Amino acid sequence: MATQKTRATGATAVLGRTGFPHVTSATDGSLDIVTGATQPGFNPLDLLYSSLAACLVLSARIAASRFGVLDRLVEVTASVTGEKAADEPSRVARFNIHLDIRGDFDESMRHAIAEAAESEICTVSNTIRGNPEFVTTVAG
Repeated sequence: MATQKTRATGATAVLGRTGFPHVTSATDGSLDIVTGATQPGFNPLDLLYSSLAACLVLSARIAASRFGVLDRLVEVTASVTGEKAADEPSRVARFNIHLDIRGDFDESMRHAIAEAAESEICTVSNTIRGNPEFVTTVAG
C-alpha cells in the first residue's frame, strides 16, 4: 500500500486596531484581505467560495482518474457563489455551484464525475455539509 504524503495545513490571520487582516498559511502563503465592496482582492466569503471551487476542480480530476477517463479530461472549471441567510446567525444559507467539465464525456459521465467530486472526494464540501466541532482557545 502506498503511503500518502501529508501537507501542513492551517492559517493565521492578524488584524490591528486599523487596517485589514493579513493571512498566512502553514506553508508560508500570504494574502491580504479586503472588506470594501469595490476593493479588488479577497474577502472572507471569497476565500470560502474559493476553497470550495478549488477543492471541487481537484476532486473532479481525481474522480475522472478513478473512473479511468482522466485521459479524456480537458479542463474543469468550478464557479461558486452563495446566498447569505436572511436571519441570524450570519451565515451562507445556500451555495450555488456550476461545474464545467470539458472533455470527451457524455452527460452521464459528467454527472458521475461531479457527484463523486462533490459528495465523496472534496474535503471542503464534505466539511461544509457536516457538523464539524469547533475547539477555541483564547489568550491575551
